[in-house]
Amino acid sequence: MSGQPAARRTVLKGAALAGAAGLGVAACSTDSKLGHAGTPTPTEPVALGAPEEIPVGGAKLYREQRVMVSCPAKGEYKAFSAQCTHAGCVLDKIEDGHGNCPCHGSRFNVMTGKPVQGPATVPLPSVPVKVKDGKLVAGPDA
Repeated sequence: MSGQPAARRTVLKGAALAGAAGLGVAACSTDSKLGHAGTPTPTEPVALGAPEEIPVGGAKLYREQRVMVSCPAKGEYKAFSAQCTHAGCVLDKIEDGHGNCPCHGSRFNVMTGKPVQGPATVPLPSVPVKVKDGKLVAGPDA
């Protein structure tokens, strides 16, 4: 009789481990829209600096604020979350017109926020941005 409780414990441990493994696989799904972040965009307005720091046709990454701002034309600015839509990592650099995710290699177009290389399949969320008092401000009410 002492063999039965041990067998039951083994089955229960196996079931628990299988469930935990399933959660790990689901956490890295390519269908994720926000990765691991609940708020991939600023929840209040954030000052980013002088608009002149962004060249026309280029972009700048503000990692601490989790924002990427591009300048498609003089005086026109577009901002996107700098948080990858695959697993929630913050982009680490802008290269050749693309924001780069250091975690799994996703790349995003800086002018549109659309993924150009996976595993991310969902565009970066847009962030309101405007020039206020000579500074770029991104986030709600911007």
